[in-house]
Amino acid sequence: MTKFITNLTDSMENQTPITTLFLDIGGVLLTNGWDRKARKLAIETFQLDAVETEERHHLTFDTYEVGKLTLDEYLNRVVFYEDRSFTRQAFRDFMFARSAPYPDMIDMVKALKEKYKLKIAIVNNEGRELNTHRIHYFGISTFVDFFVSSCFVHYRKPDADIYRIALDIAQVAAAEVVYLEDRSMFVDVANGLGINGICHQAYDTTLAALEKFGLRL
Repeated sequence: MTKFITNLTDSMENQTPITTLFLDIGGVLLTNGWDRKARKLAIETFQLDAVETEERHHLTFDTYEVGKLTLDEYLNRVVFYEDRSFTRQAFRDFMFARSAPYPDMIDMVKALKEKYKLKIAIVNNEGRELNTHRIHYFGISTFVDFFVSSCFVHYRKPDADIYRIALDIAQVAAAEVVYLEDRSMFVDVANGLGINGICHQAYDTTLAALEKFGLRL
């Protein structure tokens, strides 16, 4: 038993100290901004053709997320390719209103930043207008140091280059980073670069996973 405790202590002491958190926004700090559930509600609310809308969305949304289309251009292709009985502003307002915070996760990140003096970076896929709204409306910019968003850097997850850019900006080794992400594929890509990925599912399980990296509240 003593040998086990000693080995565990040695393992923790030999672990590279964590200096940085990489965070997704949708599914971690906030609800997803414009996911399948939100689009389904939009289709019902605005009486859109479900098949046509989803097909047009999937053909063009990646281009919007990497910053090569404005939101209005995306909406031109997906919704306003024909006359509608509702306004563009009404639809935009509906899209923005789908976002809601996870206060416990936001408070957790703030507390970890304060306690361990961590760098905090967002690494996310999001179109510019939605991203900007979500960052400022929910106060994310008040505790995040920099943003590596797909619409800013023109790469989107799971492209490994978005993580390499984040590491370059942070100027830290991959082993110094813990990354919270709700999509397991993206966690796997980050892990492949040596980043310590945690697939976020719930506050309690993520808190326990962080403790394994020496980050305790």
